[in-house]
Amino acid sequence: MMPTPHPAVNPAITSASRLTGVVDTHFHAFALTGAGAPGSRYVPDYAATLEAWDAAVAPHGVSHGVLVQPSFLGTDNSHLLKLLAERPAQLRGVAVVGAGFAVNELRRMDALGVCGIRLNLVGTDHRIGEELHPLFDQLEALSWHLQIHTDHGRLAEVLRQLPETLTVVVDHFGKPASPTEVSGLVAGQHDRLFVKLSAPYRLAAGCEAKDLAARWLDRVGPMRLVWGSDWPCTAHEDARATSASPLWLAHWLASDTMTEVVLTDNALSLYGF
Repeated sequence: MMPTPHPAVNPAITSASRLTGVVDTHFHAFALTGAGAPGSRYVPDYAATLEAWDAAVAPHGVSHGVLVQPSFLGTDNSHLLKLLAERPAQLRGVAVVGAGFAVNELRRMDALGVCGIRLNLVGTDHRIGEELHPLFDQLEALSWHLQIHTDHGRLAEVLRQLPETLTVVVDHFGKPASPTEVSGLVAGQHDRLFVKLSAPYRLAAGCEAKDLAARWLDRVGPMRLVWGSDWPCTAHEDARATSASPLWLAHWLASDTMTEVVLTDNALSLYGF
């Protein structure tokens, strides 16, 4: 469950974030779909509009966002691209594509603000097929990253299958099966691995967000951490109100400067704002 903001959060944190602009590196927007892509585990029975995201996060100093293609829409990125075209200065995107996706389409997406692709491996065998290697080459050519979402405890085996030169962004604290797993996850991969501190309600039993944030901070340093709201918290909609605020995270970081690095500077650089 999402922790509530600490009542004694330093007001300077809020002021600094509002001045520089917090970046929400993980949110979704979609129309009322009715039916999802084949194999979808969950399809919302509501629409999540860009305007609703605005209303949720703007009061917390969020000025920019990264729109992530929801898994239930599969490789139909049309809605995501439409929204990116409407707000080119404010938004970046992470799309979902299949092996063999046309290079010219990737370039068209790049021009619209897409800067990565997502592999949602939840519920799969977590094997990365060789058919994806040409796509990884294209990601590097475009200076894009690979975003991965795994089942609990499966991150290490996925990282071992990826090219060492590829920039990787992991969803939701990496979803370790236990807190101690973090210390052994990324040996030799510090320079290309970013971790999203997002969606504590998706963590395994026994894993606390505060503890994991500290472990990742120790493991990869503050320059490889970013924050995301996971709005509208699909399948966990009761966490939506608290997810929109980054203050629950800001209270754990060592200083106002570190808070601004995680909430703003890292994401502005990673996503090319």
